[in-house]
Amino acid sequence: MSDLTRFTAAELAEHLAAGDVSSVEATRAHLDRIAEVEPDVHAFLHVSGEAALRRAAELDRLRAAGEAPSPLAGVPVAIKDVLCTSDMPSTAGSRILEGWVPPYDATPVARLRAAGLVPLGKTNMDEFAMGSSTEYSAYGATHNPWDLTRIPGGSGGGSAAAVAAYESPVALGSDTGGSIRQPAAVTGTVGVKPTYGGVSRYGSIALASSLDQVGPVSRTVLDAALIHDVIGGHDPHDATSLTDTWPSMAEAARRGRTEGSLAGIRVGVVHELNGSGFQAGVRQRFGEALQRMAEAGAEIVEVAAPHFEYAISAYYLILPAEASSNLAKYDAIRFGLRVDPGRSTTEQVMALSREQGFGPEVKRRVILGTYALSAGYYDAYYGSAQQVRTLVQRDFTAAFEQADVLVSPSAPTTAFPLGEKVDDPLAMYLNDVTTIPANLAGVPGMSLPIGLAPEDGLPVGLQLMAPAREDARLYRVGATVEALLEAEWGAPLLSRAPKLGRPVPAPGFGTEPDGGTL
Repeated sequence: MSDLTRFTAAELAEHLAAGDVSSVEATRAHLDRIAEVEPDVHAFLHVSGEAALRRAAELDRLRAAGEAPSPLAGVPVAIKDVLCTSDMPSTAGSRILEGWVPPYDATPVARLRAAGLVPLGKTNMDEFAMGSSTEYSAYGATHNPWDLTRIPGGSGGGSAAAVAAYESPVALGSDTGGSIRQPAAVTGTVGVKPTYGGVSRYGSIALASSLDQVGPVSRTVLDAALIHDVIGGHDPHDATSLTDTWPSMAEAARRGRTEGSLAGIRVGVVHELNGSGFQAGVRQRFGEALQRMAEAGAEIVEVAAPHFEYAISAYYLILPAEASSNLAKYDAIRFGLRVDPGRSTTEQVMALSREQGFGPEVKRRVILGTYALSAGYYDAYYGSAQQVRTLVQRDFTAAFEQADVLVSPSAPTTAFPLGEKVDDPLAMYLNDVTTIPANLAGVPGMSLPIGLAPEDGLPVGLQLMAPAREDARLYRVGATVEALLEAEWGAPLLSRAPKLGRPVPAPGFGTEPDGGTL
């Protein structure tokens, strides 16, 4: 058979079911790929090779006995290190949790295991998910497989890079202000932030509890939908978990891809999310994607969301405030790093441990959040930010009265060079300008690749947003757009990726010579 790492999760599941390949073979192929490219990509913080092969062998025995737990049984998966795993370290990219192995699995991880997916390891991330480039990891930066001199997005750059580099067919990420969608955009992958409460946060190491959401990363919309079906649904362990009965996201994706039409769909272009400051190539590919959607029958309308202008300011008050509260538990007393020079008080141990255990971005946000919550400033800062959040939610409500889905570029630029913005926090924060509103409102969002920017040959992402609880609509429209673009290109975008570590030699996609394969 051809290289097993090139199969999507759906394709691999079909081959496993047909007996063409075993789970052990598929798992070993991905572990070999990890060993080959990890020195360059650094997508993983921990690889669980022996355990993965043992689990794969067990699943092969179950399948032979007709007891495969789900159609995805035997498919490998990577897990962002923000999710607790009972058999692997869970560090959230921080020194303060170095080597910590939780006593339980996060609910999304437990559901993946129950469905028979094979965890390959834990992926790199910005420390406690605070970052837009995966340069703030305490364990070193991840590199973009399209160009190793560029960032893979953040905070979930490890999951996106692992999928883009064919180290895993699918992965789990978390999205607080775009940490699934923005990495997907700059690596040419698909990333989905579900409706808030649609996927359990139990066992997800918290950054900002009212914003965090776990979701899938993949190479196709269908693969993301298949993972969403596994990890989604009510969880009594999570007080914010919705009790809704959800339709099949995979069926919605298959329907969208089969129909190939957007007739009757109103697509709202958010005026405030496509303005000045956007890279020319991003705007060009976004305009071309809108044209393809119109040709497929969609009605393109422009919608106004005037308070989106203030979303990033409100977000960077709400997030640090919640982060300062959530990270207070890391006190060196109960678990995690402890720095004790001897004859020290509890307060001294706590201060020394947090000083050495937290990186600069975490400290920056904790200080900002503590200030915003302090006496005399709560109403002026945190309270006002929550009021802006309500206005953003109202903008979404008004916009969805005019459109079925909203669209924008997933990120204002393509992947920028490593180190370019690491010393300029404000410039770094602006990378999430298009993705943050969906987190403030709790609506679902998706990023899917729409081509390469002509000026640098790097991937551009389209963001789709739907009303809360309408995740299936997102998958249906996303799969249709994906099919339209692939029909034009003749192949998925990642099939035109450069050889690992070399920039794409030709701009655009679909008209220039191939750039080789990863």
